[in-house]
Amino acid sequence: MSNGSTFPPHRRLRGTLLIVLAAMVVAGLGGWLAWRSPGGDGGGPPRAGQPGPSESAAKGADGKDGGKGKRDGEPGGKGSGDSPGDGSGGDSSGDSGKDDPHDSLKGKVVVIDPGHNPDNRDHGQEIARPVDIGNERKECDTTGTSTNGGYAEASFTLDVARRARTLLQEQGAKVVFTQDGDRPYGPCVDERAAIGNKAHADAAISIHADGSGAGNRGFHVILPARVTAGPADTSTIVAPSRRLGERLAGRFIAATGSAPSNYIGGGTGLDVRSDLGGLNLSTVPKVFIECGNMRDPKDAAQLTDAQWRQKAARGITEGITDFLTG
Repeated sequence: MSNGSTFPPHRRLRGTLLIVLAAMVVAGLGGWLAWRSPGGDGGGPPRAGQPGPSESAAKGADGKDGGKGKRDGEPGGKGSGDSPGDGSGGDSSGDSGKDDPHDSLKGKVVVIDPGHNPDNRDHGQEIARPVDIGNERKECDTTGTSTNGGYAEASFTLDVARRARTLLQEQGAKVVFTQDGDRPYGPCVDERAAIGNKAHADAAISIHADGSGAGNRGFHVILPARVTAGPADTSTIVAPSRRLGERLAGRFIAATGSAPSNYIGGGTGLDVRSDLGGLNLSTVPKVFIECGNMRDPKDAAQLTDAQWRQKAARGITEGITDFLTG
């Protein structure tokens, strides 16, 4: 091409262009690979302020932790009992069996005294026999009261006592009854106290319902007064019996929704008496509970309701449990 043709320079330019284009392709491919590799926006670790995959999975569509979250009572929720307070799952080590209801009363002895006896009415002479209660003499036992419809206090007390026994035994307690509908009458009030003493009860309770006038409503717990006379000496049980009574009253309110008596105890639900042989002769912490007034129509409607009696039994059980484990 000695005649001065310009083709050779064009070939050099074409080669240069090819080199430039190749470099651009390589640069583009490198950028794409960098975008797909860890560290890029296509799936690597997040940039500042951007949630990573695990954090995003823990958030709901609205961006709030755990989606809608757990309501109290749901597994892992605040009130479920699965964790110690905030629903975070807690630490499963340590006191894992501490609150197991099946063991909470293991080794404890509870004496339950179902007030009166369904058959006392057929043994008037026997139950009228006076017995020594320390500071006076009183009849062996009485028939108890009833609702205006004829539901006997003795039937009520035995039913609630049996329900409470089941709940206490489920928690491991040994439960002793003073009578279980298995005696012709009684036992007398002095024997009722003696049964608790002999059992070395950690707590004893006598279950009753009152027979006051209509309009008098609510429950009350009777505590032993300090009595030191004859065979009676309550000096060592007054304080623990009060603690038992206070816990019983609080739990009974919570379980049944009943209010403290509006005619005894000044709104406290507590009353102190020195004229009850079952308390005077006790050497173990003991209280009476009058669960309501059988002569008031509104109270009677509760006392005759099986579901309410189950609540009463639960309140009694929880009060005893609080006392024995507190």
